[in-house]
Amino acid sequence: MKTHSDPIVRLENVTRHFHQGETIVRAVDGVDLEVYPGEFTVISGPSGSGKTTILNLIGALDDPTEGKIWVEGKNLSSMSRSERSVFRRDRIGFVFQAYNLIPVLTALENAEFILTLQGVPSSERKERVLSLMKEVELEGLENRRPDEMSGGQQQRIAIIRAIISNPAIVLADEPTANVDTATAGKILDLMAKLNREKNATFLFSTHDHNVIERASRVIRMQDGKIIKNDLQSAIENSSEDHS
Repeated sequence: MKTHSDPIVRLENVTRHFHQGETIVRAVDGVDLEVYPGEFTVISGPSGSGKTTILNLIGALDDPTEGKIWVEGKNLSSMSRSERSVFRRDRIGFVFQAYNLIPVLTALENAEFILTLQGVPSSERKERVLSLMKEVELEGLENRRPDEMSGGQQQRIAIIRAIISNPAIVLADEPTANVDTATAGKILDLMAKLNREKNATFLFSTHDHNVIERASRVIRMQDGKIIKNDLQSAIENSSEDHS
């Protein structure tokens, strides 16, 4: 994808290999990739294709076996563990299929969690969270804990948590996997709105046809490699991912 902006994310010949006994699993195998500001991009592919591993590498949750990864021009490999932790906290948002909310915290406390770690004053945290909760139709639920909310409500709180600190990029790993079709549509509407109105950059891993249809760019992976960078091909082949 060509743009006048510098890429937020750049991967150069990135590999991630795992050992299973004497077998080498090439989860990611020589991938080059660039993601630019304001993209709403999907990495699609069947289970085991490497799409989640790519997100973990970009999110500094894992290290490449070979190759280099830059996020906002910073080489992740050159950072210390503590530097990466702070960078991940401040510049990368995460949305997981299992929501990953903290059970003992309220919706508001979960949503403001990153801001709390950043030392943002309580009054400012609350104002920012309540404003977003109103936008996503969760007004009045701020004191509910995760087990008192539906899956769709939990995922919307997870999305607020991911974007509340205005990160460089939001990485969403199968964000619609644990909700019904109608709820998934609302979640995707929310993400598309954030992308459109706040220029939030999203990178998804998914095999959900509904997510793929909404993407501005679709990258298809198979056996650890990028095999397509063409929206129509990815949509046509997405049915393969359910087999």
